[in-house]
Amino acid sequence: MLKLQGMASPTITELTSRAREIFRLVVEGYISSGQPVGSKTLAGGSGLNLSPASIRSVLADLEQIGLLAAPHTSAGRMPTELGLRLFVDGMMQVAEPTADERATIERQLSQPGPIEAALAATSAVLSDLSACAGVVMVPRREPRLAQLSLVALAADRALAVLVGEDGAIENRVVHLPQPVRPSALEEASNYIAAHLAGRTLAEAARAMRTEIASGKSALDAASSDLVERGLAVWSEDAARRPVLIVRGQANLLDESALGDIERVRSLLDDLESKQSVAELLDLAREAESTRIFIGAENRLFALSGSSVIASPYRDRDGRVVGVVGVIGPTRLNYARVVPMVDFTAQSLGKLIG
Repeated sequence: MLKLQGMASPTITELTSRAREIFRLVVEGYISSGQPVGSKTLAGGSGLNLSPASIRSVLADLEQIGLLAAPHTSAGRMPTELGLRLFVDGMMQVAEPTADERATIERQLSQPGPIEAALAATSAVLSDLSACAGVVMVPRREPRLAQLSLVALAADRALAVLVGEDGAIENRVVHLPQPVRPSALEEASNYIAAHLAGRTLAEAARAMRTEIASGKSALDAASSDLVERGLAVWSEDAARRPVLIVRGQANLLDESALGDIERVRSLLDDLESKQSVAELLDLAREAESTRIFIGAENRLFALSGSSVIASPYRDRDGRVVGVVGVIGPTRLNYARVVPMVDFTAQSLGKLIG
């Protein structure tokens, strides 16, 4: 018997060297094949130099302390979530991304275009390389105004042209409740440039409301309404932007998953709830490095028995602005995927201003 000191969660040092080696072989075999590993397999090609009976005895001990489980359809063993956690924390030998993997990640992220396109490319390349679902949390950007101009399009519509301090230029259509005179559009644009430049949208809206409420604003009612509408269309747009980009859900429908279609359906339902996934990934924002959530360790994926590997990415000032990661089965190749996610987070951080 393995001698443990009555602890519910054994540590690697509490296992004998023989038990550690057999445990490692079972976990690595299961991660590789997705199938339980039996004593005959271990005795045949593992170099253990032990009889199947001796191996079965150790497997039974590892099952008794909660590190392995024996599915009723198989004589082999597979790691429990507790066992996977023990393996990841105490035994896993992390492999650096290959030169080809690094080149693929950097090539995808170097494509020209807006930051959202780079984030979508990040999610897609992680999905392709890991054969899991790739996920990226979108940075919560609050552009600071350099200028916001209002230009007439029709009697009931105007174009709001926002120029950010970072040089970004975007357009939005503002719907007007009634025709306005051209001078009101000019007055509203001049007011924004003179009073609200350098502020975020939220700060600008608060400052404008405070000034109007105090009676200090020189704007008339029509121009004040235009300023508020011009700011509101941008605030609404920011609120509607996705908090999460998910790519590669189809990767989760692999051959082994089809035997447990309810688990897969549960997982896909979870991924549809992007806000809930974002809340889970938010737990990784405060981490210094990559975090791993295995199965029931996170409430969201407890039913589907899935794992999440997530790493924060930072802007050039070192501030955490988002999280990148993968979601897949608990048997995913942690040793390969963990450094891949970490490298992607570092590469993505170089793009964020």
